[in-house]
Amino acid sequence: MDDFGEIIKNKARLVAKGYYQEEGIDYNETYALVAKLEAIRILLAIASTMKFRLYQMDVKSDFLNGYIKEEVYVEQSLGFEDFEHPDHKGFSRGKVDSTLFIKSSNKDKLYVQIYVDDIIFGSTNFMLYKEFAKIIPDEFEISMMGELTYFLGLQVKQTKDGIFIHQSKYCSDLLKKFKMLDCKEAATPMATNCYLDLDEAGKCVDQKMYRGMIGSLLYLIASRPDIMHSVCLCARFRSSPKESHLTAVKRILKYLKGTKGLGLWYPNGTNIFLNGYSDSDFGGCKLDRKRTSGTCHLLGSSLISWHSKKQACVALSTTEPEYIAVGSCCA
Repeated sequence: MDDFGEIIKNKARLVAKGYYQEEGIDYNETYALVAKLEAIRILLAIASTMKFRLYQMDVKSDFLNGYIKEEVYVEQSLGFEDFEHPDHKGFSRGKVDSTLFIKSSNKDKLYVQIYVDDIIFGSTNFMLYKEFAKIIPDEFEISMMGELTYFLGLQVKQTKDGIFIHQSKYCSDLLKKFKMLDCKEAATPMATNCYLDLDEAGKCVDQKMYRGMIGSLLYLIASRPDIMHSVCLCARFRSSPKESHLTAVKRILKYLKGTKGLGLWYPNGTNIFLNGYSDSDFGGCKLDRKRTSGTCHLLGSSLISWHSKKQACVALSTTEPEYIAVGSCCA
């Protein structure tokens, strides 16, 4: 689907029943490059700061582009095709993010971010971009998708002033999925007097539906830090959800209905210094007295990561949870 929800192509996949194989006997290390959402946001922030455009391509039949040393016999089906297996040179791999590849030419850089068979790339020099876009189709069968506008459910709008990331389409689909399109809007994701506990005397609700709502909301957090704490709090009760917990989740959906257009703004021309912030609550969870840490990181003026997590131990002072939060912020 594209960013408007329109079906642009259909796919079929032929598998060789690799699930019958045993690790260490039939294969050793296997993996695909999967960029973290934080890494993608960092690249978007860098592109906005350094004022260059990002583009997108899709590698067709990505998992067929690898060498194998052993003879493997499978039953071919009609339409099976073989591809050339190229080798790329001139790129250095990220020391921290192994899914990021960088090519330097004088003071200019070309950035290539890989998520399995989807690739985001851009350069501070337009000629580097053109060279890369010209060479890759000669080596792999790819689909050039133009400027980056939609990636992993994230809608990306690149303007002359910066980059705006949002998930308004995903948000609308979420409301439709859980029959909340006609719900009344809420001003905040959680009521100020809301207190959630196990509610052992409460009425049980459909566990599968509740977990589905939490899982869907957790992906929406990719561009919505404003609902992070509320969603993570409700997620603590997914093993035995009650009506009070479902009411809290629906409150988040009501808030989303009135804020579908919210997202992240990465402005042009800001510095790229990394700053981290942390905090901890005071009262903590009334069930086990553990505090909750909140952290965020900004690359210049661009928010690239954020977390809300219950601490693993019970703090014995008001200072201790602050240190724990700082430690998780720096980890």
